[in-house]
Amino acid sequence: MSENTIALFKSLGFSDQKAKETAGNKKICGRFETLLAEVNPKDSSTFVAPLYTLASTATPIAGSTHLIYIGKAIVAEKLKTNDQIAAAIKFAEGIKEGAIDSKAFDEACGVGIEVTLKDILAGIDKLFVSKKDDIEKKGHGVLGILIAEMKRELRWANAATVKEEVEKKLVQVLGPKGAPVKKAAPVADAKSGKPPAPVAKPTIAELAKTHKFVHEGQLSQLHKPGGNPQIKPELMAEHLKRTGARVITRFPPEPNGFLHIGHAKAINVNFGFAQAHGGITNLRYDDTNPEAEEEKYFTSILDTIKWLGFEPTQITYSSDHFQRLYDLAVELIQRDKAYICHCTGEEIHHHRGGDSMGPRSECAHRNRPISESLLEFERMKNGEYPEGAAILRMKMDMFNPNPQFWDLVAYRVLYSHHYRTGDAWCIYPTYDYTHCLVDSFEDITHSLCTTEFTLSRESYYWLVDALELYKPVQWEYGRLALTYAIMSKRKLLQLVNEKYVIGWDDPRLYTMVGVRRRGFTAEAINAFVRELGVTNANSVIPAERLENFVRDHLNEVAPRLMVVMEPLKITITNLPEDHYEQITVPNKPRDDAMGTHVIPFTRTVYIDASDFREEDDPEFFRLILGKSVGLLNVPRPIIAKEVVKDASGKIVEIKAIMEETAKNKPKAYIQWVAESKKDKSPVPVEIRNYSNLFLHPNPMDKKLVPGGWLSDINPNSLVVVNAMAEVGVRVSKVEDKYQFVRLGYYCVDKDSELEKDKFVFNRTVGLKEDAGKQ
Repeated sequence: MSENTIALFKSLGFSDQKAKETAGNKKICGRFETLLAEVNPKDSSTFVAPLYTLASTATPIAGSTHLIYIGKAIVAEKLKTNDQIAAAIKFAEGIKEGAIDSKAFDEACGVGIEVTLKDILAGIDKLFVSKKDDIEKKGHGVLGILIAEMKRELRWANAATVKEEVEKKLVQVLGPKGAPVKKAAPVADAKSGKPPAPVAKPTIAELAKTHKFVHEGQLSQLHKPGGNPQIKPELMAEHLKRTGARVITRFPPEPNGFLHIGHAKAINVNFGFAQAHGGITNLRYDDTNPEAEEEKYFTSILDTIKWLGFEPTQITYSSDHFQRLYDLAVELIQRDKAYICHCTGEEIHHHRGGDSMGPRSECAHRNRPISESLLEFERMKNGEYPEGAAILRMKMDMFNPNPQFWDLVAYRVLYSHHYRTGDAWCIYPTYDYTHCLVDSFEDITHSLCTTEFTLSRESYYWLVDALELYKPVQWEYGRLALTYAIMSKRKLLQLVNEKYVIGWDDPRLYTMVGVRRRGFTAEAINAFVRELGVTNANSVIPAERLENFVRDHLNEVAPRLMVVMEPLKITITNLPEDHYEQITVPNKPRDDAMGTHVIPFTRTVYIDASDFREEDDPEFFRLILGKSVGLLNVPRPIIAKEVVKDASGKIVEIKAIMEETAKNKPKAYIQWVAESKKDKSPVPVEIRNYSNLFLHPNPMDKKLVPGGWLSDINPNSLVVVNAMAEVGVRVSKVEDKYQFVRLGYYCVDKDSELEKDKFVFNRTVGLKEDAGKQ
């Protein structure tokens, strides 16, 4: 690292740290110095920033063969934006040999295209018309999608201007962020002059299948098969011949835990993107860590994917390729791209700069002879080293500012029994080594992953290029997290092991087995993640938004049942003691397709205690002593006449009469359950009312939760109630879902013993109700 170089970079306006980092990166420093010397006007700082962008982002071919050509285009002010520089790099990467065709280059990079403010405003007006429904529905949350659409439509427009004008227009249409959303007036039909007929709101099932999220925003800008440059052109030709130029994605979970709600987004992104383009998706188990892998995880992952409605084209395993991965590791050593290292973890940490992030250095084993590393790797494979005594590291670039270039570990010694390969291997490849290579083996076109792997993209490309293999494209999107939830596998395991919850499928957890047991539907989950869209931003979404999708779907599909949580006996004294009739009730009002069921009605019924008050209250519309209320599905209302109390003063019975006619329509109707020995009614049921597991939206917030996340456990997150249900409950199966009328949505739990008439229900979500109405 030359002091003169550092001084030069500081003279250009770089901070001391930035100057040192750039000088310490051989690749970027070499390119940047070349550009400064060859194309930058003397003593000019005008083009320093774009030339640095070129030096730091250029791909291998663009950064060597065509570096000066692109640099001159920058200085000639042909390339004025980072988008144009990126387009130039992509164009140059496809020119392996010979000179660049300047006309084709200019066309591909938008040279000479001037997008005026008038053009931008006109494009925004057009976009806001086409996205009217999304804007009204999502409000200011649609900003990212609108900006991405504008960038796609007006690719060479100034990005900052586009962002500023879209934001202004959004405020103009909706009002300031946080203000009540203004609803646009319906636009009259040009011919008839009448407002257009309202468009039917899509059902949750329809939203769950839409590919709209693929065709808008950043996913819409991903390359087509064949559009990703290769280190050798023949690699792409062979790939396209094998695949027929179709999109191939993969969902690659580690089988060392249960999937959570964030994985539901990953599943929809990978399967949905492929489906939208007529492609295929593999389920690949990344089974390279035998210590933590168990059969139950393999089984649960596949079960969850199928429950969500997806079918993998192939089910593959990284372990399918252990021999090929090993052979390529040998080849990597032979190419002088890997070496055996005997450093301890502490020594490696020190070489990488330590806790202080100081100067980095290469370890003593890095430049050992190739033949020596080959012999040592063979010894590792033969079990001659204990765990931790030897590792295979990739010979990358210890001075690159990207930590994913600091000679990553490719193989380590592990004396662990593997679920599939048994004890055949005592060395196992790492994720950093395995993932990109198996993507290549499987001809993946779009390696879609979350943003914590952004820094890994460069090392991903380095490895497949080092071995001259077909190179997929890695693209990152933001993770999904929810409020009141923990997603960390380690923390979830702690909750399970320390008995804070009943297991991985506890309905209070946002594991996929947990939300399924709670009663969430696959359609609601798919609709939720697709409606959110896909961007690079990590997002923490209010859990209530997911619950709204679940509630809307259950409202569409769940049969209705009457249940009373706190039973209070009602004796209708003007009915005979042996009064018995059968009432046919709809499974869902106003939906004949859902069918009907029959329930008994007798002289004795039970209502919920909360539906009765002894004292008059003008704001209370249910049963009051001396006043009437309707019983759902019963033609005539009842009037409470007398209260019976026990020795402690607790109300134990209401004596009522039924009105002679139905002409007096009551202000409210309540649910009830009849007493009938003939029908074994009521049916006793156990109700598990679940609420948030944590007291705060972010239990990891140390300011709000100074005692640590476990201190934020909600002691009332589960309340068990012994209730009474009507006889319609007896047709239930595990996972059946119902609306308990006026109470909420509930799901039959697996702890039920249906053959013994033992029913256990989990509360899924509550009902939307007018808070002012009682």
